[in-house]
Amino acid sequence: MPFKDECGVFGIYNHPDAAKVTYLGLYALQHRGQESAGIVSYDGTNIYVVKDMGLVSEVFNPENLSYLQGQFAIGHVRYSTTGSSSIANIQPLYSQTSKGRVAIAHNGNITNAFSVYHSLSKEGALFQSTVDSEVLLHLFSKSKNENPSQIMEEILQKIEGAYSLVILGENFLVGARDPYGFRPLVLGQLGDATILCSESCALDLIGASYIREVKPGEIILVTEESVHSHHLPLSVQPAFCIFEQVYFARPDSIVFGETVHEIRKKMGHVLAREHPVDADLVMAIPDSGNSAALGFSEESRIPFEFGMTRNHYVGRTFIQPEQKIRDFGVKVKLNPIKSVLKDKRVVVVDDSLVRGTTSRQRVATIREAGAKEVHLRICSPPIRFPCHYGIDTPDQSKLIAANKTVSEIMRYMGADSLGYLSQEGMLSVVQAYPPSHYCTACFDGNYPLEVKDKGKYVIETKKIKLYAEKRKHIAE
Repeated sequence: MPFKDECGVFGIYNHPDAAKVTYLGLYALQHRGQESAGIVSYDGTNIYVVKDMGLVSEVFNPENLSYLQGQFAIGHVRYSTTGSSSIANIQPLYSQTSKGRVAIAHNGNITNAFSVYHSLSKEGALFQSTVDSEVLLHLFSKSKNENPSQIMEEILQKIEGAYSLVILGENFLVGARDPYGFRPLVLGQLGDATILCSESCALDLIGASYIREVKPGEIILVTEESVHSHHLPLSVQPAFCIFEQVYFARPDSIVFGETVHEIRKKMGHVLAREHPVDADLVMAIPDSGNSAALGFSEESRIPFEFGMTRNHYVGRTFIQPEQKIRDFGVKVKLNPIKSVLKDKRVVVVDDSLVRGTTSRQRVATIREAGAKEVHLRICSPPIRFPCHYGIDTPDQSKLIAANKTVSEIMRYMGADSLGYLSQEGMLSVVQAYPPSHYCTACFDGNYPLEVKDKGKYVIETKKIKLYAEKRKHIAE
């Protein structure tokens, strides 16, 4: 089981059904965060907000979507990386600022947020959440500039870390990406509407055209008059998160200039060359291992089979039976197909190993289904270091590869063999950018950006009891 997902953002300017289009965009980005969802819309007079804990399908319904009026909207799906899981931290964040009403949706992790928070607090700023993104709202309000693009250039030079974000104001939409380009952000067009979102798969769902990636360090200002591009003066070598290609992004998305499915298939080809094995079939841990398993099968000429089936209707939670059922948490989502696995030598392809506990249960489940041999192949290098750039990584002490050798991990997993894709092999398949333009810190510890606050942003707040139908309100 890989890292937990991060966040997805979506923004649209000048569409008569902006909130409904945003809702569909968030549906396509659901894989990037399953904890909470929210939309803020604007009709030229009022700001409307609907957000709550849960999946997109749980938060929104025909009634509250009709309530979200206006031609302008931004949306967010979240998995908490910085800031706890709570109602106060649900994005988009909204505030009345000195520059008017502003809402923000952010994917990433501001690595100096704690320092900025302390500086703002000393000046009298009041914080309503424990999420690092809120410092951006305070900095926005403090700026003496009036042009949104100039404001963004000013405040983004005060923060560090990973950010792909969209900001909705009363007469503008802004999209921005950090100078390293850790997280993806793309520009699209739907009729007369301009769209900024995390991945191109969101554009595909709504029938929008993919224009291009937002460049690292680029600020895009969308107004009634134009779409204006501006760049931060800071110039650094890009550090695109390679884990977007390995796991996070949807296989049908174009990320960092290449289709994710094709990249993962190529990784599977290299993995098969690096760690060949005699076996009867290749299977994936669905769904994130599917593309790599196909590549492994093509290269090795071992037939690909569906050895497990996924229950796609399991939401964030489910009621466990009172009686103890072994591996219930695994089987409710993935169940083996015994007729495929019985008496077979099986190659199991997964995208990554983090703690190893879930993968160990899956290997045991495959053996119980009758597999004669289980050979585990991982389509990424061993993960030995935590991420500070927007991924919810366990402490290094909980990363299995940081504390065990490959042989020890193989025995812990109960596998007959274990092979990791090498870092050189992983980087050999990317073509749009040089390998040096990718961040591999979780594998080798080479962090492209110093983390002054160690990625931590913790503010103690008292819990506020709030009752509202899906947190729906009109922000006057």
